[in-house]
Amino acid sequence: QVQLVESGGGLVQAGGSLRLSCAASGRTFSKYGMGWFRQAPGKEREFAASIIWNGGMPVYADSVKGRFTISRDRAENTLYLQMNTLKPEDTAVYYCAARTTRGTVKDPTGYDYWGQGTQVTVSS
Repeated sequence: QVQLVESGGGLVQAGGSLRLSCAASGRTFSKYGMGWFRQAPGKEREFAASIIWNGGMPVYADSVKGRFTISRDRAENTLYLQMNTLKPEDTAVYYCAARTTRGTVKDPTGYDYWGQGTQVTVSS
């Protein structure tokens, strides 16, 4: 089992920045990749960014490319999402997820473990 705990969400004005963190514990050696997803009220959960734990290779959704940066600290078993130039449409609950196998990084069904989510609200 892998436990994931997100933090860093909050309320920010449009144009501002936030940094989300996701601390992993448990069988952390089993992680192949990790990602960030988000879900706005009334919408499906959507992919934001992903990274291969031991290989980097970040992938971003078009909606966040150039504004968000995913990174990880392998020594601390922590995943990050730096979010800059935030927009009201970025408002959502952000989830950290981990997958143990290769696959389509943008498909949430390919992830085995999920955090509880952290709320990000961007005011206009």
